[in-house]
Amino acid sequence: MVDPEGGQVGDVFAFAADDPLEHHSASHTRAHVHRLFPAVGEEFVTSKRRPILALRADTSPGRHDMLVAACDDRRYEALGSPGHPSCARSLRSALTGLGLKTDVVPQPINVFMDVPVDDGGDLVWLPASTTAGDLITFEALMDCYLAVAACPRDLTQINNSRPTSLALDIHVSTTPRETLR
Repeated sequence: MVDPEGGQVGDVFAFAADDPLEHHSASHTRAHVHRLFPAVGEEFVTSKRRPILALRADTSPGRHDMLVAACDDRRYEALGSPGHPSCARSLRSALTGLGLKTDVVPQPINVFMDVPVDDGGDLVWLPASTTAGDLITFEALMDCYLAVAACPRDLTQINNSRPTSLALDIHVSTTPRETLR
């Protein structure tokens, strides 16, 4: 996933292909890796604690949030912008296009989103610190559906108040999984 212009957050969602009710789980992943935020070489696990993705490379400053929920209709209503596009709506639309439905919008991996925790335990909402061309590489560790939403939030500084696009470059291996490890 590439941030062509810099400063753009992406919400990454992953669902097991054999059971779309099983999804990437930020809380299970934090317990699995003993960290709040992901690092290169670590695995992301599902709600059933199975490895689903691995973070293989990252040329960005390495700020990726796993604490903040995806933006949704209620969030934008609270911000005074009802009807504003949201990551949750983008996810549901993408899944519907595949003939899938979910009542749950899982906690995403918010790539390039910089929300550290300060000494008092408060979340600090900073603008994405990526520059043009920064990228992050995931490897699918199981057959899965992967959805990415370029966060549309323009009401705060998260995307430097100007959402842009993200680019995806997907490589499909024909090598059986057992020989990749």
